[in-house]
Amino acid sequence: MNLTIRNLCKTYNNGVQALDNVCFETGEGMFGLLGPNGAGKSTLMRTIATLQRPDSGSIAFDDMDVLKDVMSLRKILGYLPQEFGVYPKTSASDLLEYLALLKGITSAKNRESVIMYALELTNLYEVRNEYVEGFSGGMKRRFGIAQLLLNDPKLIIVDEPTAGLDPAERNRFLNILREIASSNIIIFSTHIVDDIKDLCNDMAVLNKGRILRQYSPSQAVKELEGKIWTKNIQGIEISDAEKTFELISSKFNADNLIKIRVFAEAKPSEEFEPAVPSLEDAYFTALSRNETVAP
Repeated sequence: MNLTIRNLCKTYNNGVQALDNVCFETGEGMFGLLGPNGAGKSTLMRTIATLQRPDSGSIAFDDMDVLKDVMSLRKILGYLPQEFGVYPKTSASDLLEYLALLKGITSAKNRESVIMYALELTNLYEVRNEYVEGFSGGMKRRFGIAQLLLNDPKLIIVDEPTAGLDPAERNRFLNILREIASSNIIIFSTHIVDDIKDLCNDMAVLNKGRILRQYSPSQAVKELEGKIWTKNIQGIEISDAEKTFELISSKFNADNLIKIRVFAEAKPSEEFEPAVPSLEDAYFTALSRNETVAP
């Protein structure tokens, strides 16, 4: 399986260019789309999911021209948007039964089988008779995964799925995605670097509608070896540091000093110490350097 995006552009009526010549390619496994809020991630997810058309460009899934054959993709698509609504006063099992019928699963035996599988995989079997509207945020997200699994999708799109989840629910959700990633293409859109780090075999950084970099998380970190430096400064020094160095992040430490991390090919000054690079460093470096890759 292979998903290929070429030269996608989308400008809204208000003049905002949400997608600017977006190109990437990925295969089976988890593909992380990392970018700040407003980067164009949701627009890209909706476009791949055939919920809106781009102004130009192409989307191919294997030999399928997605923009010309929307219905064929929808048959093998699972989509979990950022905001996932549910019907009131409906139990998890009844709602999955209804959604399975909408997805064309006409055999009662087959519906029972796929619903059971989805409930057990998402750890919702014990609450299958409870109303979904009463579920916690994390349980609703897991129900979202259950409903998209009903038609055995080959392409799964999840948009900011862990936003607002507590750590325990976040781990449960990510573990479910990890379990189903081996036999599908999963596009995972997020602004949370830690969601990408241990989950995705490929990733891209998106900002202002443009792909800045595409690489594996390990490659992203490896590229920065020997190029990340850190030191502690006073708060009043932060403005000068921003002007003098390629500052990629800053955080207060226990001594109420600011620990800055900068990108530099060589040691910026004697006060700096080398730092072990992280995926967060790679992300902020890509944003700050506004790097692009050719299609």
